[in-house]
Amino acid sequence: MTVALLFGTLFICLLIGVPIAISLGVSALVAIYFGSTLPLGIIAQKAFTSLDSFPLLAIPFFMLAGVLMSKGGVSKRLLDLAAAMVGWIVGGLSLVTVVASMFFAAISGSGPATVAAIGGFMIPEMKNKKYDGGFAAAVSASAGSIGVIIPPSIPFVLYGVIGSVSVGSMFLAGILPGILIGIGLMLTAYFIAKKRGYKSETNTTFSFKDVLKATYDAKWALLIPVIILGGIYGGVFSPTEAAVVAVVYSLIVGLYVYKELTWKTVFECFREAVVINATTMIIIGLSVSFAYFMTLERVPDDISLFLTELSTNPIVILIAINIILLIVGMFIDTISALVILTPILLPIVVAVGIDPIHFGVILVANLAIGFITPPLGVNLFVASSVGNVKFEKIVMAIIPFLFSMIICLIVITFVPSLTLWLPGFFK
Repeated sequence: MTVALLFGTLFICLLIGVPIAISLGVSALVAIYFGSTLPLGIIAQKAFTSLDSFPLLAIPFFMLAGVLMSKGGVSKRLLDLAAAMVGWIVGGLSLVTVVASMFFAAISGSGPATVAAIGGFMIPEMKNKKYDGGFAAAVSASAGSIGVIIPPSIPFVLYGVIGSVSVGSMFLAGILPGILIGIGLMLTAYFIAKKRGYKSETNTTFSFKDVLKATYDAKWALLIPVIILGGIYGGVFSPTEAAVVAVVYSLIVGLYVYKELTWKTVFECFREAVVINATTMIIIGLSVSFAYFMTLERVPDDISLFLTELSTNPIVILIAINIILLIVGMFIDTISALVILTPILLPIVVAVGIDPIHFGVILVANLAIGFITPPLGVNLFVASSVGNVKFEKIVMAIIPFLFSMIICLIVITFVPSLTLWLPGFFK
């Protein structure tokens, strides 16, 4: 009865358009009030104490670094580098969007931020070059999903904290899967562009000299992931300290190297990051309250029992979990899903012999697909907004990219060496 109240209230709230954070809090409140003797104050208590975590401080600092880089001229130089690398191929602008998103993903750690930074420039540019608006927005939205897989990744930080898994190892584990998804999206964009007769960018042939020049121009931007990962694995600083270093580095590069940041812009960047982070922290806090009540009602144990009774074969378990996660990603945002599902699913997969680092990448890759899956599809809404494209057009155009990401997910799931090779190499 209590569990029915919990999930029934959540479903009704989502159905009528209540924001996800409020939906989770209201669901927990209704279930506690009508179905238990717990004090209502436990919701606020759990929400507050869940945020009292040093590793979680990495999230707001990575968010701030991403905003500073976006406004400080970094995205423009990354776009120039991507154009030099793949702009000469048929459908070059769409490929440039994917490559630039992969570069920016190594800075921002956020899917929607990547769409806003790269798509805000590339979608109008593609439309000006007579690309279909839906296709242009779909490329940007799907490429933005890589932002949560290529490090530094905010969901990886959160998963590491909740699952007691090394955040540094998660960062390394996401590199090859992120590249795989990027290649898959590029191939999809290329074949669609070739079929529709889209032209290449201004470059008609590949020029190694142009790539070298663009790489030199973007050197300060490309150093960021090197500093972050090198610092973490060199034992210089923790992931949280790396996020702070990224902010300081972003300020120096934007103000004194590229000189595209002013102190007024810096203030606006801080304000934007505060607003984004406030929303994120509310979601995390209330998600923890929701997950705590689920634990009291033994929902994780029931799900665990169901899956283990279904099969003890790791392949069957992974297939079932992937299906569940793909459905969850359609309705619940990444952060909420991570907080709620990690404590439920991680013990199950560990019990059948699946590495927690490998599972973390599978979990985040599934939820990354949720970024481009209606009805939630956050990246779709961001691309629609920054590109001025109707949401319905993007939904139709996103289907080939969705299938491409699912194929990549299957490879990530059943080829664990793709995920575990780099963390093992650096041990």
